[in-house]
Amino acid sequence: MNVLCVGDVVGHRGCELVRRVLPALKRQYAVDVCIVNGENSADGNGITPVAARSLRDSGADVITGGNHTFRRHEFYELLDSEPWLLRPANFPAAAPGAGMYTVDRGRYQVTVINLIGTAFMEPLACPFDTLDSLLKQAGNPKFCVVDFHAEATAEKKALAFYADGRVSALFGTHTHVPTADEQILPAGTGYITDVGMSGPVESVLGIRPELSIAKMHGKLPVRFAVAEEGPCELQAVLFTLDDKTGKTTAVQRIAVR
Repeated sequence: MNVLCVGDVVGHRGCELVRRVLPALKRQYAVDVCIVNGENSADGNGITPVAARSLRDSGADVITGGNHTFRRHEFYELLDSEPWLLRPANFPAAAPGAGMYTVDRGRYQVTVINLIGTAFMEPLACPFDTLDSLLKQAGNPKFCVVDFHAEATAEKKALAFYADGRVSALFGTHTHVPTADEQILPAGTGYITDVGMSGPVESVLGIRPELSIAKMHGKLPVRFAVAEEGPCELQAVLFTLDDKTGKTTAVQRIAVR
């Protein structure tokens, strides 16, 4: 089984890129399930119903979120009504949406879990305990992939080792910078610290460079905007899972312009 995990989609240019390249990418790699992080897919952070529908129509089976998931109030109703739209599970239970969804293909089911880190981020529920609870709730599924939206590399890797052998794969999102540490952990869980992003290459994490410079150099509030110049690139990771055990047998980084 092949599971494609696409890094944070940034703004309208990221959505346009996904629409253009994802269908062919899924055919090329015989993708069975596609997970896309969409928490930045609306211009100016967050995700809107329009952006979510665009990613879904482009081939995303599950859209995961992160710290910007709740930026757009108009998105809340869709988050509650569409189970394939996830927000991190360790937000309070009263928050819209859910943090786990199972893609049912008939002959197999793939459970997707969305978690958020707490190191250098909001003091939410412990992602380690939340993962334990969700795995128990789902009946310890054979095929399970986790999107861990976190800032700290150490927290991502620690959770991966904590989950090793209990989930098929764990991939990191949030930093928008792909890491070169794809690996299979000792008990068979596939891992990468960060998948990267899908959006403008000539940018600062998808944002116009001059705006990021003004914010960091001038220390004053700046309204960010998606970079409009230059090429875009989709960054992703492909996990190949053993059909009998659910463990990862191969991990491959992918970048497409």
